[in-house]
Amino acid sequence: MDKSYSLSIPKYSVILDSIMNRSAMINFRKQRISVKESDLKSMRRDWTENFGVVANTRYGTFDNFSTFDTEINSSTSSIYTQQLNYSVGLFLKIPVYDVINRKNKIKIAKLEIDEAKSMAEFQKEEIRKTAIRLYQDLILKQKLLLIKSKSLGAGKVNLEMVEKEFRNGVVGISAYVIISELVSKMESEYETAMSDFIISKQLLEDMAGFVFSLTLSN
Repeated sequence: MDKSYSLSIPKYSVILDSIMNRSAMINFRKQRISVKESDLKSMRRDWTENFGVVANTRYGTFDNFSTFDTEINSSTSSIYTQQLNYSVGLFLKIPVYDVINRKNKIKIAKLEIDEAKSMAEFQKEEIRKTAIRLYQDLILKQKLLLIKSKSLGAGKVNLEMVEKEFRNGVVGISAYVIISELVSKMESEYETAMSDFIISKQLLEDMAGFVFSLTLSN
């Protein structure tokens, strides 16, 4: 008795989601977008390099002068003291070239992000097209295999009848040979259809990352 195959093909949406999630190229594109966005954030923080705080401390012996004025005269005295002096200040640099160059860098970084996103969408479109072709090809190969299986089954039944008639002398040798050759051709076409079906199935499974349920019965 001939073997028959029954394949449970998942929904296209399920297969496409799995393909998108495991695609190395799409994951690479996502990583490139993240890198470009991080670069843009860093550029936007660059302005802080031109703004800062300056602190200065100094400890040592300082010569302090004091002047005393009275109605009669005035006098000046010098006093040596050990003390700690400190100062704090803010600075802001606005170099014109850096401002213009920073704007250009940010503009380029934004364009690079847009470019990376466009490449990611393009890659998704290509994967979707490939998935559609493979999915529809598998459905077609399954239908063709079923047709070839039914034809082969009918051909073998017909050959059995012709063999009996040939043994009983109802049909001649030429008719028997013709039917035998037709059945042999059907067997060859069935095996080809089976091979095409298995290849189509494995290609789509490889992209999706999981195996479809295939049952074999006699």
